[in-house]
Amino acid sequence: MFSKDYSILNIGLPLIVEAVPSDRVVHLQWEPPSFGDIEIARLTSMLDDNVTRKANEEAIAKVHSVRPQLQGIIPAKEAIPALQQRLLLHAGPPISFSQMCGPMQGALIGASIFEKWAKNEDEALTLLNSGEIQVSPCHHYGAVGPMAGVLSPSMPVFVVSDGDRKAYASMNEGLGKVLRFGAYDDEVIQRLEWMRDVLGPTLNRSLDITGPLDTTALFGQALAMGDEGHNRNVAATSLFTRKLAPFLSTLDGGRETLEFLASNDHFALNLSMAAAKLCMDAARGTENSTLVVAMARNGVQFGLQTAGTGDTWFTAEVGPADGLFFPGYSIEDANPDLGDSAITETLGIGGFAMAASPAITKFVGGAPSDALKISVEMGRITISQHPAFQLPPLNFAGSPSGIDVLKVSETDILPVINTGIAHKKAGIGQIGAGIVRAPKEVFLSAIREIARLRNLT
Repeated sequence: MFSKDYSILNIGLPLIVEAVPSDRVVHLQWEPPSFGDIEIARLTSMLDDNVTRKANEEAIAKVHSVRPQLQGIIPAKEAIPALQQRLLLHAGPPISFSQMCGPMQGALIGASIFEKWAKNEDEALTLLNSGEIQVSPCHHYGAVGPMAGVLSPSMPVFVVSDGDRKAYASMNEGLGKVLRFGAYDDEVIQRLEWMRDVLGPTLNRSLDITGPLDTTALFGQALAMGDEGHNRNVAATSLFTRKLAPFLSTLDGGRETLEFLASNDHFALNLSMAAAKLCMDAARGTENSTLVVAMARNGVQFGLQTAGTGDTWFTAEVGPADGLFFPGYSIEDANPDLGDSAITETLGIGGFAMAASPAITKFVGGAPSDALKISVEMGRITISQHPAFQLPPLNFAGSPSGIDVLKVSETDILPVINTGIAHKKAGIGQIGAGIVRAPKEVFLSAIREIARLRNLT
C-alpha cells in the first residue's frame, strides 16, 4: 500500500493502532479540555479574561508578600478563644463525628481523654455522638493539622504571624503510635501530656530568648538541602534544632526537648503548614480570583476553597494515595487520604517542589526524573513562581505557586500532593507513603460557583 516507510502520530486513542508495529507509532497524550465537560469548558473560556487575570495577580501578590514569623508556642485555648469550650478541631472540610473515618474518630476519642472530659473510650463516644463535645474544621479557626488533624484546648500550638494576621498548627508527635493516626492508649496520652508540660513551654522559652524565627528563610534553605516541605523535613527540622539548641541546652527540660527533636525528622512539617496557612489566608476575599487557598482531606472527602468564593467548601469523595506500603500492608488496608497538610502544596512546596528533593521520590514510589517532571507539570496549573522557594535542579527557578482552577480545567492536570498513608483502623498508624491527585470534581464545582458569582451562568 505504501511505497515508503511510514510513521503514525496517534492522538489520544492508542487502541486504534494496536495492529501497527510499535516502532512506527508516536503516541501523543491528549484528552478533551475540562475533563470532557462541555459546559465547564465554556465557563472556563468565559472566565479566562482580564478581570480574572487582574484578580489573580492581586491574590498571588498578597500570598507572596506574607513573611510568616514563628512567634511562640502556647496552649491552643490561648491562641483560639473558641477552644475555651468543649470543642475539638479536625482536619479537612466539615464532617459529623458519625461520618468520620476510623483514624479521625480515634484521634477525637484520644483528645477527649487527654482533656479529661472522658475517662475512657465509652465515655468519649457518648459525649462525641451526643454533641456534648463539638467538632469543627481546623481551617475555620486559622489552624491546620496533619492526618486526623485533631487539636484540643490544652495542646501546644505553633503561632506564626505577619503583622495582625496569625495562623496556628499543632506540634508533631513523631512516628509510631500517635494521636494523628487515631491511637489513644496510655502511651499516646502520656506523650501528649509531656508535650503540653515540657516540650511546648521549653521551646517557647527558647523563642523568647532568640526572638521570632523567619519560616520563609528556614524552608527556603531546607529546599536547597533536599527537603520538599511535606513528606521530607529532615533539613528543616535540623535547621530549626540548630537555631534553638544553644538556648535549649541551658533550660530545664532542654535536654529532653533536644532528644525529641533529634528523633523526629518530621517535626518541622507542622510549622511549614502553619506558615503556608498564613500565606494562603492573605488572599481570601479577593473578588473574582480563581486562586485555590485551601486543599484539605478528612478521610472521607477532599475539600477545596478559592480566594473569590468566601468560606464555601467544594467537596468530592477522596480515595487512598498511590505509593509504597510498609511490609505486610497493601492498598486494602489504607484509609482514604486525610489531613490539612496539602496546604503546603497550595502554597507551592510539598509535591510542587519535588524537584528539590530527589531523595523523597523513592519513598513515594518514583525516581528523581519523576520529581523534575512533576514540578514542571505543576508549573502549568499555577499562577506564578514563589520567589523565596527556589529549586536548584531547575536552575533555581521558584517553585510553582498558586493553583488556578481555570488552568486545571484548561490542561486537565490535577495537583499532586505528597502524603502519608494511614491504616483505616484507628491506632495502627502510618502504613506507607505516596502521592495523590486532587479529584477533578472539586475544581469543576468551584468553576461553576465562580461563574455564578460573575453572572455568567
